[in-house]
Amino acid sequence: MGTRPPFHDLLRAVEQSLDLVKPEQADRFMETFVTAYREKRVVGVVGAGRSGLVAKSFAMRLMHLGFNVFVIGETITPAIRDGDILLAVSGSGDTALTVSSAQVAKRVGAKVVSITSFPNSNLAKLSDVVLIVSGRAQRTRSIDYFSRQLLGIHEPLAPLGTVFELSVSVLLDSMVTELMRLLNVRESDMLNRHSTVP
Repeated sequence: MGTRPPFHDLLRAVEQSLDLVKPEQADRFMETFVTAYREKRVVGVVGAGRSGLVAKSFAMRLMHLGFNVFVIGETITPAIRDGDILLAVSGSGDTALTVSSAQVAKRVGAKVVSITSFPNSNLAKLSDVVLIVSGRAQRTRSIDYFSRQLLGIHEPLAPLGTVFELSVSVLLDSMVTELMRLLNVRESDMLNRHSTVP
């Protein structure tokens, strides 16, 4: 074929997205997780589709750092309680599963931390801490991710959420490095918590 995928364009888009992240929002995000670690709070993470995969990836790194972290919806996830943290990731900020999880968390007194592209979305309005990451150019035709999947409604190649998801993944991975520094966690400490299953 000889056609080279447009990865340079995608990398540029991710870099532009991350350049727009407000430092004060990133600082509040980091402070929330440092406090959660020191107070031994439960951290629950939630997201649908690829946003959910990004959230799960961050949850794994939080576990390696020594956080008491769970993925919402898994069978071993404990109840979230007053003072705990819910991290909700949704490009649109209106995904039904993610918003309903945030509503429940707020109702029991947990702190909701969200990552979204839309500061006026339902998720952002429910959140105590919001980290705006651009990349989601417009909201989807349906707010319910699972309904779109069942109906076979998919976005074209390099869909609207791709830049958001990649940007959030890079941003969260960079925050893991900063959390290591702030919490005085070494890579060897993280390796001790890494899965040893062959």
